[in-house]
Amino acid sequence: MRIISGTLRGRTLTPPAGMQARPTTDFAKESLFNILENTYDLQAVQALDLFAGTGSISFELASRGCPYIDTIDIHPLHHRFIKDTAQGFGLSQLHALRLNAFDFPNICTVQYDIIFADPPYGLSGVETLPQRILEKNLLKPGGVFILEHGRQHDFSAHPRCTKHRHYGNVHFSFFE
Repeated sequence: MRIISGTLRGRTLTPPAGMQARPTTDFAKESLFNILENTYDLQAVQALDLFAGTGSISFELASRGCPYIDTIDIHPLHHRFIKDTAQGFGLSQLHALRLNAFDFPNICTVQYDIIFADPPYGLSGVETLPQRILEKNLLKPGGVFILEHGRQHDFSAHPRCTKHRHYGNVHFSFFE
């Protein structure tokens, strides 16, 4: 797994054995960032990465100049990997928090321009994430919530779902 662009371009992320994360494929990640860079100035946004796993999305945001990133993952190995890797890369703008991503909207006091969530595809409750995020006003005006999910979920009927993209088995639903 590698960082695609920015100041850390080409750096590899090598998660330790036992990591239970399913990282977003490089192809899907590159496509996602093409969309984001054509919509947002990534050097002027606040971002949240829920179910951060390896932190791949957060490290990509940081590499592209994002000045403030919160990563949320409850798994101790994932949290430690993100925290140690951020420290090794000198990324002081990345804040690794070991919390339950489903509970985080209830305690969060920050609003974000970009919220990305990549829960395990078979995880129970994934279908509730858009409402949890949107009801708690975690998005700034003009912000976007992007949910990565498998094909078993379809959010196209959600009133705030503005687009859907898929790259192989990776599906992104965008909510504004």
